[in-house]
Amino acid sequence: MSNQVNSLKKGLTVKDLVTTGIFSAIFFVFTLVGGLPFAPNPVLTFYMPMGAALLCGPIYLLMVAKVQKRWSVTILGIIMGIIWFATGMHWAFSLGYIGMGLIADLVAGAGHYRNKAINLLSYMLISLGGIYTYVVFFLDPDGWASTMLNNGTEQSYIDTMNASAPSWLLVVIIAGTLTVAAMMTTMATMAMGQLPVQLLIAEEDRFRPMAMMIGPVTIGGK
Repeated sequence: MSNQVNSLKKGLTVKDLVTTGIFSAIFFVFTLVGGLPFAPNPVLTFYMPMGAALLCGPIYLLMVAKVQKRWSVTILGIIMGIIWFATGMHWAFSLGYIGMGLIADLVAGAGHYRNKAINLLSYMLISLGGIYTYVVFFLDPDGWASTMLNNGTEQSYIDTMNASAPSWLLVVIIAGTLTVAAMMTTMATMAMGQLPVQLLIAEEDRFRPMAMMIGPVTIGGK
C-alpha cells in the first residue's frame, strides 16, 4: 500500500506523459471509429456516445494500468476536449470530456489505479463526457442551435434532430452509454487475459530510451 501511495505522489514523468499522449491519440481514433457512423445522421447522432464507448474501454484500461498516477486521465480528458472544440463541436461536448476526465481520474485514484472494478467505473464516467452536448440540446434547444449554426451546422440538420428527439431520449443516451461502457469493458478485460501486461512491458521498453534522454522531469509531484 505504501508503494502505491508513493507512486501517486511522484507525479508524471516524461515517459508517463509520452504514454498518456499515445494512448490519448488511440483513444480519440477509436472514439471516431465508434462514433462517426452515428454523427453525420441527425436521427442517429444521439447514439454517438454509445458508439464511442463501444471501442475505447480496453485502451483506457491499458493506459490506467500502465501509468497508475494522478493526472493522466485528466490529461486524456483535456486532450479530447481540445480536439473536439477545435473540430467545431458544441462547447458542452468539450467541457464534458474535460470535467468527466477529472472526475474519472479522482475515482480511479481512489483505487490507486489498480482496482479493476473502480477502473471500470472510472471508464464509465469518462464515457459520459460525450453526452453533455445532448444535455444542453434538451435543456436549451434554441441556445444549442444558435451555437451549432455559428459552428457551421446546417439548419436542416438541426430541424431533423428536433423532429426526431422525444423528451425521454436523454435518459436512453445516458443509460445506454453507461451500459455499453460497462459491458464492453468487462468483456474486453476477460478476453485479453494476460495480454495487457505483455503490451505494457513492450511499450515500456520501447520508450525507456526517450525518457532517459529527456531526464527525470515530473508534473504534479513534489
